[in-house]
Amino acid sequence: MRRASVVIVLIIAVAVLFGCSQRIVKSTPTPALDNILQKGELVVGTAPGMPAFSMKAKDGEIIGFEADLAKLIADNMGVKLRFKEMKFDKLLSSLQAGEVDMILSYMTMTPKRNLKVAFVGPYYVSGKAFLTKIETIARAEEATEVNSAKIRLTALKGSTSQAFVEQVLPKAQFVPAKDYDEAVQLVLKGKVHAMVADYPICVVSVFRYPNQGLLSVVTPLTYEPYGIALPSYDPHLVNWVENLLDILEETGEFDVLTKRWFGDTSWLKRLP
Repeated sequence: MRRASVVIVLIIAVAVLFGCSQRIVKSTPTPALDNILQKGELVVGTAPGMPAFSMKAKDGEIIGFEADLAKLIADNMGVKLRFKEMKFDKLLSSLQAGEVDMILSYMTMTPKRNLKVAFVGPYYVSGKAFLTKIETIARAEEATEVNSAKIRLTALKGSTSQAFVEQVLPKAQFVPAKDYDEAVQLVLKGKVHAMVADYPICVVSVFRYPNQGLLSVVTPLTYEPYGIALPSYDPHLVNWVENLLDILEETGEFDVLTKRWFGDTSWLKRLP
């Protein structure tokens, strides 16, 4: 009887351990790269609204430097590309939830964001600047020159630009914007004195509204390295994207994209 009891206990223990191992296997995430290849589709999260990186054309197509980069990534994977649009401050949680495979949306690589997801890059380096109608603000080389309770500033909600205003310009009145189009309109209508954004978006906004008296000069106030955000649990995907970016750099493909979107403004006609 005693030996039979021991056998029964062992059988129960093995069954429990087997059940636990099954549950562990099921809870382990499928490697992101394998999942992309199996479904034959790359889902890229983006918040279109930053010329010349990610924009929505009149016909609804998402275009820009990052859109072309996403197409190159999908083509080299041999899969279809699908963009999933959302507000900028929802992108990281969407990636963590597995709703998108990667983020390509002018996202600055910061230590805080990097604690949540992996990053590859930078594929572009920029810096903060002011978009304004006021020359003294446009030419400010030190942020403290604008740090006044009399100044109203806007920036994209959830962006590093918002963090910059809150940390470096705490005295200024802050007006969050859902996207860059709204932020630029706040400047044009005189509801704020300036928009804080990465330098490229400020320059493109001047090009888009040539007769509105907008100003932005080359005095980037910070270092903003844009990176591709990826799931933190798949080193193979991170390695693959790193190697592809190296290839695109060495073959001159990045130069082609840069000239297409920053050396030529003919694409402005495609915007609403």
